[in-house]
Amino acid sequence: MTNETITRIRKFTEDRDWDQFHSPANLAKSIVIEAAELLECFQWNEEAYDLEHVKEELADVMVYSQNLLDKLGLDADEIINAKMTKNEAKYPVEKAKGSAAKYTEL
Repeated sequence: MTNETITRIRKFTEDRDWDQFHSPANLAKSIVIEAAELLECFQWNEEAYDLEHVKEELADVMVYSQNLLDKLGLDADEIINAKMTKNEAKYPVEKAKGSAAKYTEL
């Protein structure tokens, strides 16, 4: 996300005084709820979905994720790159390419 988008998310929350409701647990719950709503877009048909609805639910997941990053004082780039480093070690290209197997089964 751009800094402009992150600033907009923060201002939206601040203007409404919603930070008081944003405990880490509440934000984690909200992410799961919105992710379930995203999954619901594909519930009965994986090909014929409403892209606009998918975009809205995905945006909700991302907004709550940014709120949780802020609440915990985390940087998205830092934690994503740390996780990618671990994933690259667990799933080396020569073993994982083209495979859906879990790293313990490679």
